[in-house]
Amino acid sequence: MSLVKLYDTTLRDGTQGEDISFLVEDKVRIAHMLDESGIHYIEGGWPGSNPKDIAFFKDIKKEKLHQAKIAAFGSTRRAKVTPDKDQNIRTLVQSEADAVTIFGKTWDFHVHEALRISLEENLELIYDSLEYLKARMPETFYDAEHFFDGYKANPEYALKTLQAAQQAGVDCIILCDTNGGTMPYEFPKIIAEVKKVITTPLGIHTHNDGDCAVANSIMAVEQGIVQVQGTINGFGERCGNANLCSILPALKLKMEKECISDEQLRHLRELSRFVYELANLAPNKHQPYVGNSAFAHKGGVHVSAIQRHPETYEHIRPELVGNNTRVLVSDLSGRSNILAKASEFNLNLDSKDPVTLEILDNIKDMENRGYQFEGAEASFELLMRRALGTHRKFFSLSGFRVIDEKRHEEGQPISEATIMVKVGGKVEHTAAEGTGPVNALDNALRKALEKFYPRLKEVKLHDYKVRVLPAGQGTASSIRVLIESGDKESRWGTVGVSSNVIEASYQALVDSIEYKLHKEEDAAAKK
Repeated sequence: MSLVKLYDTTLRDGTQGEDISFLVEDKVRIAHMLDESGIHYIEGGWPGSNPKDIAFFKDIKKEKLHQAKIAAFGSTRRAKVTPDKDQNIRTLVQSEADAVTIFGKTWDFHVHEALRISLEENLELIYDSLEYLKARMPETFYDAEHFFDGYKANPEYALKTLQAAQQAGVDCIILCDTNGGTMPYEFPKIIAEVKKVITTPLGIHTHNDGDCAVANSIMAVEQGIVQVQGTINGFGERCGNANLCSILPALKLKMEKECISDEQLRHLRELSRFVYELANLAPNKHQPYVGNSAFAHKGGVHVSAIQRHPETYEHIRPELVGNNTRVLVSDLSGRSNILAKASEFNLNLDSKDPVTLEILDNIKDMENRGYQFEGAEASFELLMRRALGTHRKFFSLSGFRVIDEKRHEEGQPISEATIMVKVGGKVEHTAAEGTGPVNALDNALRKALEKFYPRLKEVKLHDYKVRVLPAGQGTASSIRVLIESGDKESRWGTVGVSSNVIEASYQALVDSIEYKLHKEEDAAAKK
């Protein structure tokens, strides 16, 4: 297996994406996670551009990494300023990073319009900057910005810029598709021409504006590229960078390239989720390899097939990247979906059991009324328990009332919920305020039940979604509420449907609490 070095730029190029921002502490934590995941180079930022990146390079020196090298990023020197007098170049050296990467202009259009210097002067900028850094840094890389656009506009000059970098003795020249518009079929011919005049190892840095960043990176590796740059989850400016969460398994499993270990690959989904969490973004459920839906099966024919042989509808085993097969339940479900879900929940069903057909008919009827179980598997498990007669009713509702009151025009509304529940032979009547009527109802319900079931204090409401169902009835339309709850160990989804948003929310809240109580009861029974 040939070795491909992985260069992560999540902490620099990734943070240029809209809605992406990391604290210095976040960047240090991500660097540790990338190091443990087998990434060879971690680009920490541009120390000459902002105080946060300067602080990162200062802080990361205090940390012990297993094998990853920290790279600092910057640009070639300014025109008419020597490298030793250029503040950007000096800051790169002062960062004391393990490697340095600078970018320069490859496209003659940029030289004339952005730098407003001659083509010959630009070659001097590239050579002088890289020669100066090569003598002072452990490793020096050159990002040939806009290389593919530059090559297509003026191939002779684009290659001269690479030769200037090579003459300076850089360790790797990275071909950049900075605008992200190059197509995969263009790569073989262009890279072949590069290799006729460049003997320095080559890298690739692609953007996703044409939705081809991953394909282009893989195509470049096929042409002999030895360093791949990208970001976790494809974070980056405009449409993002090449997604390492897709490139890594492709290199390892499809192309049989040496890059990271099998064990490190099994933590890929964990790495993806970790970076989403610190970016405070919801994970993309449809993301290849690591997304929740990457190995999710809904159609009955698909589910029946993967029960026999997973390879029928799965291109790899999900466990290889830390994911797992999921069977969804909907009005498209067949018996195989129900049986698969029952097995997942350790419930005893077989295909000939009349209860299986009852559950299937019930699901299709409920989805026709607006229920959705794809994001509410806890509600589905409770539905199966009820059909099987194994559901325990932990409490019953005697009634609730929710009041929203706005006392003056500028003030915020005040929400208060009163609820009465019966647990065993005891009636609990309580009230609570909240930020909005649903939060007030949630607080009141928990307040009433926690004295009987103290473990409910662990349950947190992570997400709350309301959807008006297309019934054409305006404000009288049905409402579907999806709630995601969780404790220290796991998360689960529940659903409620009603023409009244409070009632729909109550249904989902009750299912969430009952699921938690069943989970606790099942765990206790196993001990």
